[in-house]
Amino acid sequence: MSLKDQTSIMLPAIEAELKHQIARFDTPRTKVFHEMLTYHMGWTGESSGMEVQGKRIRPLLVLCAVASCGEQWLRAISAAAAVELVHNFSLVHDDIQDNSPKRRGRLTVWKKWNMAQAINAGDALFVISNQAMMDLSASYPPGIVMRAASVLHNTCLDLTRGQFLDMSFENRTDLSIEDYWPMIEGKTAALLSACTQIGSILGNADDAEIEQYRIFGRDLGLAFQIQDDILGIWGDEALTGKSAASDLVEGKNSLPVIFGISQKGRFAQRWAASAIRPDEVTQIAQMLVDEGAYRFSQQEAQRLTAQALDALTKANPRGEAGKTLFELARKLLNRES
Repeated sequence: MSLKDQTSIMLPAIEAELKHQIARFDTPRTKVFHEMLTYHMGWTGESSGMEVQGKRIRPLLVLCAVASCGEQWLRAISAAAAVELVHNFSLVHDDIQDNSPKRRGRLTVWKKWNMAQAINAGDALFVISNQAMMDLSASYPPGIVMRAASVLHNTCLDLTRGQFLDMSFENRTDLSIEDYWPMIEGKTAALLSACTQIGSILGNADDAEIEQYRIFGRDLGLAFQIQDDILGIWGDEALTGKSAASDLVEGKNSLPVIFGISQKGRFAQRWAASAIRPDEVTQIAQMLVDEGAYRFSQQEAQRLTAQALDALTKANPRGEAGKTLFELARKLLNRES
């Protein structure tokens, strides 16, 4: 079964479970609150639909990991919903912390309603994610449920650590490569690692396999973030959907930027002087190429991609779901948007 065929079966089930979980707020007194959540998830409001719902990569990873261990993925559907709810809780709060007025071309929840209500909406998504994990008790013994839930809870701690580092780095111009890894490992990598680890736990894999699934998700997340950093400076705007100038103009501490700073050359001097202007972006991006930042970032992405695929091989994923996991990983690691 191809990735397209597998996702065409799993995605409707994921969406139905997410709607079921969020329906906890579909009561007469909280209709508007429920609307905030369904709007953020891309189901309601202007321009609603698949284009603004996100790719649901995280729940797909959970379910494919379960199935690749030989278990029925539908038993784990509430865990798949839980990781997607955690992801979306972080997005609602990130939009506030980053002062972002739009997400996927639409007004963010805080901009459409207000900041206080958006904080509460993010909190609601976080709480529902925990309730969704507890729903696993209908299909799994308590020990398995607790082990999977513990992974998600520890991941949420990692997400807050990563976000703290990200925000605390915003006004620094002295960052090193050593500063970069803990930041992204506490963000993108942490949640992808949780997806594959939780999926293998719910797939009843042995401890050695679970560890390889965890490493696979972590290195997949690290490589994914580096590729995102590369696209944020040199990506095709028509494919990424955002200006290639934005990461430099916004002063994002991406891997190419931090590498450029470490070279203490022309780029580092310009970066430390003042904010990058939009009309300078092409010149600054070329500086980074000349000083080796593009090459270094590509090499790191390739190194981590190889490590991720090696860990997945060692995890011994079985059947069509195992093939789908490899296909999904390669699709994520070779994307242009």
